[in-house]
Amino acid sequence: MLLRGIAVATVLIAGAALNLHYTDGVAAVPTSNDNALTDRGSESARMSKAPISIGNPAAAAALDALTSGRSMTIAMSDPTASTYNDASPVGTDVPTTYQTALRIKAGDTLSKVLRRAGAAPQEAEAAIRSLKGVYDPRKLKAGQSISVTFVPTSSDNSDDRFNGFEIPLDYATRIAVAPAPSGGYKAHEIERNLKTQRARGDGVIEWSLFQAGADAGVPARVMAELVRAFSWDVDFQRDIRKDDRFEVMYNRKISEDGQVVHNGQIVFAALTLSGERKPIYLHTLKDGTTDYFDGKGQSAKKALMRTPIDGARLSSSFGNRKHPILGYTKKHSGTDFAAPTGTPIYAAGDGVLDMAGRNGGYGKYVRIRHNSEYSTAYAHMKSFARGMGKGKRVRQGQIIGYVGTTGRSTGPHLHYEIIRHGVKVNPMRVKMPSGKKLKGTELVHFEATRDALMTQWAMLGDTPQQLAQR
Repeated sequence: MLLRGIAVATVLIAGAALNLHYTDGVAAVPTSNDNALTDRGSESARMSKAPISIGNPAAAAALDALTSGRSMTIAMSDPTASTYNDASPVGTDVPTTYQTALRIKAGDTLSKVLRRAGAAPQEAEAAIRSLKGVYDPRKLKAGQSISVTFVPTSSDNSDDRFNGFEIPLDYATRIAVAPAPSGGYKAHEIERNLKTQRARGDGVIEWSLFQAGADAGVPARVMAELVRAFSWDVDFQRDIRKDDRFEVMYNRKISEDGQVVHNGQIVFAALTLSGERKPIYLHTLKDGTTDYFDGKGQSAKKALMRTPIDGARLSSSFGNRKHPILGYTKKHSGTDFAAPTGTPIYAAGDGVLDMAGRNGGYGKYVRIRHNSEYSTAYAHMKSFARGMGKGKRVRQGQIIGYVGTTGRSTGPHLHYEIIRHGVKVNPMRVKMPSGKKLKGTELVHFEATRDALMTQWAMLGDTPQQLAQR
């Protein structure tokens, strides 16, 4: 098996306004677990196991930031409550702080979480008031974590003193609330000092595209993005064969101590299927929109998606079959994708819902009219996404509902149909209507992007750091 592994070229891109030291951690916003999958056996895998814990440097940075130009506000605590400008505990010049991580539960408010951690109600409310204009605590979701900071007291009979909290927003930014010198609290946003690198991976597919990616050190999240980018043209259930190849180059974010903290967008990818190479390149148009294009400037995104669902298994194809419930041979007018109950279902293209409701054996059903030629239909849903109803306009990739087993169904799956001029056609074989084709100066600019990416791809293949991510 020919594997090229991963090559890395550092691209110096400004990452932050504050230079802070972070201990291992990951933003607590629920996402796929990039870092644990990125570098098998590396230190960065530890970053998926604990919420961010910054410790003393964060408190110092919070005080330093009080004089910075960032957006921040001060909320004064109750004048009868204790403040933290008192003398330090006996035997120390500066109180040592520690942090407690708490996970947001369904029905929690930020006030409730802080009080559960041990903050006095009036101090918790003062700290929350400081968020005004910086962060809306109503955006907190179940599953997120926050870190609450305390100062140990010298007395065994008194509780440790609440000293603020931090809310990780993503891999690069967090909201920090700390005591203000004049009393009360001040909130501000802190960004990590990160570098952007380009990473390269490629390999031969023996039995699984994802396994080939893992063998080459490519994170699963990046491979999932590759599948999504090619999903308009490639049937990943049937078109992938032994000895086919993949190539991918993507951005990733590196911390000051060299750890990978985020695997970002693919900038180039190619699949070689049965000897035919299909490349795509990320390019930003002059109107600011960014998309993937093939080597000739044709958009990789088609007007309709073949598979409007992530991570599903093709469980039944288009055509005649013995119906699992009715017991006789009957034409199957769509494609079935088996997936867990609640899996999001996406609109296959831009359009208007001309039906959303129960539809006999289809159960909960949505039909979208895309233009005068094409419509798509989605059946057996557990539920509709909020706001979905007849006349609702949707965009490609927008969630319209969730996988279920309503109607005449033996298990959770999506039944998906493409309807052309009123006739149901095979979603896996129909020639999809094309997307945007670049012309004129837009094509010239794209060709420059394409050539620059190919130059960088070649340079990464020659670097001695090719196995650096393994």
